[in-house]
Amino acid sequence: MEDESDNSNREPEVLPGPVLFYNEVVIDHFMNPRNVGELPEAETDGFGLVGDPSCGDQMKLWIAVRDDRIARVAFKSFGCPGAIATSSMLTALAEGKSIEDARRITDDDVIEALGGIPEKKRHCSLLGVRALQAAIEDWEKRRARS
Repeated sequence: MEDESDNSNREPEVLPGPVLFYNEVVIDHFMNPRNVGELPEAETDGFGLVGDPSCGDQMKLWIAVRDDRIARVAFKSFGCPGAIATSSMLTALAEGKSIEDARRITDDDVIEALGGIPEKKRHCSLLGVRALQAAIEDWEKRRARS
């Protein structure tokens, strides 16, 4: 008589639903995101808050600007692994850049730097770019008032 508790000869259970494959760079930025957190108010020169209601992702991004360069950048991202990884990469790309160079960073730049992301997650890369643009606009408004 066979022991029914022995599962060694059974096929692994396949769970229903889509399978998304992330490469090692994306996984690294998800598991070890760069620039996570927030800048203290006294160091914040620009702030951006964006969200994508279709998937529930949200991102907050802070920048500190010195000599028209992004000296420090920090973010908090609430969302899927794709949103967190693309947000992390976006901050890595923006840090140290001039405002004009940072303004030109696109979602394609973020995806390329990550070595690609699944097609269904491409919209996540826009979150960081939009938050950076919002933070730069906020910095410009603050600067114009002073």
